[in-house]
Amino acid sequence: MKLKQFVIFGLGRFGVSIAMTLAEAGYEVMVVDKSEEKIQEISAFVTHAVQADASDMDTLRSLGIRNFDVGIVAIGKDIQSSIMITLLLKEIGISHVVAKASTEIHQRVLQKLGADRIILPEYEMGRRVAANLIAGNIIDYIQLSPDYSIMEISILPEWSNSTIKDLNVRSKYGINIIAVEHEGGINVSPEPEYIISPEDVLVVVGNNKALQDLEAKRYAK
Repeated sequence: MKLKQFVIFGLGRFGVSIAMTLAEAGYEVMVVDKSEEKIQEISAFVTHAVQADASDMDTLRSLGIRNFDVGIVAIGKDIQSSIMITLLLKEIGISHVVAKASTEIHQRVLQKLGADRIILPEYEMGRRVAANLIAGNIIDYIQLSPDYSIMEISILPEWSNSTIKDLNVRSKYGINIIAVEHEGGINVSPEPEYIISPEDVLVVVGNNKALQDLEAKRYAK
């Protein structure tokens, strides 16, 4: 199966973080930035690093951008460049364009241009931190949609030393266990016979209502 190819425009902290994470996961990553210094700093870690002004259509075409599956516009402060690059990526035909917005007005413009996903980092981080504070014991939280989320949760006391099969959390709680964190490691797609330890942390996915009900059950004890 062919791995997705990503092209990232802008090497601020946001862009570098995305580029490094994707590269470490084994994906082909091209980064584009006007700064020669930033390009040199990251060139050893990504597939391609190009110093260029990406707000020019001819430049984009010369880079072979059309061949990439996902375009990420990680430019926030230079709103004009952000808008222009997003527009050009859509015109070239990139199948999925992700753009960073710095303000709500910037976000609305990007929506009108057809960006497939728009990220306001500070806003999304604020919601994530708030979710952590509200949930108390929830270590991490990722909202997949208005209805579904992925969460890391510590186990209920009665789950200790039971197998995943015996817990039957899908039927009882409406959630699915997709990974288990155990002694500093992570077991992705654990077998039904895996025995839950008291110190384990479960990575679960489910309807937000089901996850909230599970938390209510914990505090009711």
